[in-house]
Amino acid sequence: MTSPIPAAGTVPWRRRRGQLEVALVHRPKYDDWSWAKGKLDPGEQWPVAAVRETHEETSLEVTLGRPLPGAEYTVLDGTGQPATKEVRYWAAEASKPAGPLRNEIDEVRWLDVISASDRLDYARDRDQLRAVVRADKAGTLTTWPLVLVRHAHATGRGSWSGDDQLRPLTSSGRQRAAALAPVLAAYGVTRLVSSPSLRCADTLRPYAALIGAPLRTKDGLSEEGYAADPARATHHLHRLVERGKAAAVCSHGPVLPDLLRGLFGLVNLDEPTGPATAQALRDAADCTMAKGEALVAHLAGSGDTARVVAVERHLP
Repeated sequence: MTSPIPAAGTVPWRRRRGQLEVALVHRPKYDDWSWAKGKLDPGEQWPVAAVRETHEETSLEVTLGRPLPGAEYTVLDGTGQPATKEVRYWAAEASKPAGPLRNEIDEVRWLDVISASDRLDYARDRDQLRAVVRADKAGTLTTWPLVLVRHAHATGRGSWSGDDQLRPLTSSGRQRAAALAPVLAAYGVTRLVSSPSLRCADTLRPYAALIGAPLRTKDGLSEEGYAADPARATHHLHRLVERGKAAAVCSHGPVLPDLLRGLFGLVNLDEPTGPATAQALRDAADCTMAKGEALVAHLAGSGDTARVVAVERHLP
């Protein structure tokens, strides 16, 4: 069976005079109005493609917000045969106005949600619009990401005779660390916190270098610090929730379940997405995150009002 053709895109949004607006694109080849989207490049990850395609088609610079319903539909592949196209979408608040258009788009139009619904040519595209409207009414369209990362593959304990905190990443681990950098960039992460263990710090270091941000290390996120006082790890998590700024935390397999359970307490199970969000956190805590995995928790609000409204998992 042929694998689906992977594609990614966004629903860019903004507020103009207090009114919610979304950006649609027009493709002259098909004479249709839809969302900015496109196929993944070889080896490219979904969030990275979503940001790249949005910029290429609209010139808007965006960072990804909460995920939206995806879409699957039939297209013709390069040989003219029917194939399934799988598109993943995110809400994305536009940070800069559009410049010159590129790619196969000849117009970008900002519309209020009623006009957008009327203008969209495909019924499937209204699923994403409805999700944006629901989130806006619930006060959870504006979100910030808290990314939990398990360090990438490191030299095994059995083949390392030195200090365990100095165990380095393997070649594949370094490759995964480099691949994580554009993923973190897609969500606009600005604050980086890590266990002082070399394998954790080096997992975030390529992204720290990319954006020129400091990499803060916390003993409470290390295996040794967690064993001595488990409460220290969740304390660091709560401090980040209080700040309410886009952040990534890199730690170890034994430490992450407590951090995940700490986020579980911020889920409102009465919200439509609450049960699925809670289950995603529970699964990650119970089954252990993979080495090099990034779990993106989307939070609305900060401090005592913070709520986790969606969760994504990005595996190596």
